[in-house]
This record gives sequence, structure tokens and C-alpha cells, in this order.
Amino acid sequence: MQRYFISRLGQSALLLIGVIILVFFMVRVTGDPARLMMPREASAEDLEAFREVMGFNRPLYVQFLDFFSGAIVGDFGDSLHFKTPALQLVLERLPATVHLAGIALIFALIIAIPIGLIGGFNPGSVVDTLGRGLALAGQSIPNFWLALIFILFFAVRLRWFPSFGRDEWHSVVLPATVLGLPVMGQIVRLTRSAVLEIRGEDFIRTAYSKGLEPRTIYIKHVFRNVAIPLISVIGVQFGYMLGGSIYIETIFSWPGMGQLIEQSIGWRDFPLIQAIAVFTSVVVLGLNLITDLTYAFIDPRIRYGSS
Repeated sequence: MQRYFISRLGQSALLLIGVIILVFFMVRVTGDPARLMMPREASAEDLEAFREVMGFNRPLYVQFLDFFSGAIVGDFGDSLHFKTPALQLVLERLPATVHLAGIALIFALIIAIPIGLIGGFNPGSVVDTLGRGLALAGQSIPNFWLALIFILFFAVRLRWFPSFGRDEWHSVVLPATVLGLPVMGQIVRLTRSAVLEIRGEDFIRTAYSKGLEPRTIYIKHVFRNVAIPLISVIGVQFGYMLGGSIYIETIFSWPGMGQLIEQSIGWRDFPLIQAIAVFTSVVVLGLNLITDLTYAFIDPRIRYGSS
């Protein structure tokens, strides 16, 4: 297990270095950073002074080493708009995004796993048909369009929930539902297919032939094996929710990292954009590492096969 952990940790570190390199050069590929960050009406003298302050007039390798050394310790400079450290702004918005993504994930799991299990044990049943329809809708309907429909119906017409902000407990219902529906659809399909596949395995038939109770077979054999692919999907999807909720947070005015990304792009606040990109990558890599370790802990074949 220790060797497996070191191997995955080394891979995560290499990926993080790649992300830092990519983030640095993306700013330069889009054009002159000074012209992108400064207003269009800025004079040549203002541009040159800004390049001097930001260090854009130095050799490229010097700029990269300075950015890389700062990113390693979490120093991305000050936000051009807020005039405060960029990473501090990201950390202030992180709890709201974690709150939204956590509620959305719990909502998806509570509904998707039971429907997927019932559909796998009883293919063709009413619950299975409804579950497959829900999975198809969740993965095919654009969530930004669904968010507008939910606001129009549940917030404007019925007035059950607020359409924006993060105030009382019910303010999270609409954005969490919209954010969790695609994940719900994927988990329903994955759970159902995993149950159908495991039910036909030899060890399940052997358990039945030994006279074990169906409840024991479901809990000790089917559920445990279904949990293995679910863990990997849940970890990946939670990372997606943290980093991919830009549209949802913008539509619902949710004060999280997604809204901050949209604002920083509009303000051309590149230090803040870089901080968000690198920090989100660190969180996603950390979640993937935890998922891999949990996966290996449940299924020893993973760690032994990788060693």
C-alpha cells in the first residue's frame, strides 16, 4: 500500500507541475498580457509602466521561474481588481462552492443509488424504466437551460425557493438540484449496469447454491462490488462539481469560486484567474488521489497489480 501511495503521489505531483506550466503559458499564448489586463484606451506609457510593475518586460524564463516558485508556496500576486492576495480571495469563496457541491452530490447519491440498485435487481420494472428515463434526462439536458426553467417555474411562478443568493437553507435547493442532476444520471446508469454484471458472476451463483439468504448475498457480495466503481466516479464527479459550476453559480448568483471565475475573466484579472486555475487543479488532484487510495483499500488487486 505504501508503494502504491508513493506512486500515485508522484504522478499527482507531475500533473501539478504540468498544470502550472500550462497556466503560465496560456496567458502568454493569448497575446500581450499587459494589453489584455489593461483597458483598451491605455497609452503606450501606461502599458510600459504596467509591464514594469508586473515584470512582463523580463526574459520569459525569469518570469516562469518567478511564477513557478510563487505558485508552489501559494503566492500568485495580488488581484488587479480587489487589490488583495489572489489565493486569499479563492479561499474565501471555497466554502460556498464546497457547500453547493456537497449538497448536490448528497442529493444525487440519495436518489441515484437506490434507483440504480432496484433497476439492476429488477430490470424492466417500473422503477427501472423511470430510472433510465431520469438518467437520460439528467445527462442530456443542458444544466444552464434547466437552471433557467427551474427559476421561472419554482422561483417566479410558485415562489417556493429564492432565485439567487446564499441566505437561508432553501436557497441551495435549486442550484444543488440542477448541479446534481447530471451526476445523478451517471450514477443511476453505472449502478444499474454494475448490478446486472455482478449478478451473473460465478461467485454469486455459488453463494446462492450454498443456501445463503438473498439479503446476505446483496450486502456482502453485490453491494461491496458495486461500491468499487462508484467510488471512482463519485470522486471524479465531486471534483467536477467544484471546478465546473461556473454557469450554475453565475445564474443563481451563488458566491462561490464559479462566480469568481466568471467575474475575474470579465475583469481580465489574470493573477486571480491563475490562482483559481492552479488551486482548482490541486483540489481535483487531491480528490483523485484520495479516490485511488480508497479504491485500492477496498480492492487489494488494484494496489498489488500496480506494484
